[in-house]
Amino acid sequence: MRIKEAIQQSIDVKHKILSDDQIIELIEKVTDICVTSLQNGGKILFCGNGGSAADAQHLAAELSGRFYFDREPLNAEALHVNTSFLTAVANDYSFDEVFSRMVKAQGKKGDVLFGFSTSGNSGNVVRAFNTAKELGIITIGLTGESGGELKGYADYLFNIPSSDTPRIQESHILIGHIICELIESRVFG
Repeated sequence: MRIKEAIQQSIDVKHKILSDDQIIELIEKVTDICVTSLQNGGKILFCGNGGSAADAQHLAAELSGRFYFDREPLNAEALHVNTSFLTAVANDYSFDEVFSRMVKAQGKKGDVLFGFSTSGNSGNVVRAFNTAKELGIITIGLTGESGGELKGYADYLFNIPSSDTPRIQESHILIGHIICELIESRVFG
């Protein structure tokens, strides 16, 4: 039955993540980086396309709104939420420039940029990472198994052990939720 098969595939990918000490350690390290950035007046930026854009916006809202408890907002934003900016830049320059231009506008040294791309080859995410590196912004990529082109630009990379887009995205949101929970508890105690 396809329903049970899909659920089992999701469980299998998550079990691989649970068994991978490097991914567990990376979640801790990335959390520490984000906490340090926020405590030093930095911000957390997110970008992605399609379902990955939804995940980026979702996680930005968890930080800037609330996660488990009422608290002050954290400085976090998804780079695609201003549709006037997005469509103007895509029209006047190219869609590959939409995130990199917003990184230039909003980012500064010590900020953190999360980029979601299941293939790792989204041109606009890769360009945003390149721009972020030039500005001293820490880059964290979330991709599928291969890491794609993004692995060459990411300071830290979560390459999910799967090549199946839905299973990769489910794992991205799982890791993102864990990071948000840890950030919230460490910043607010």
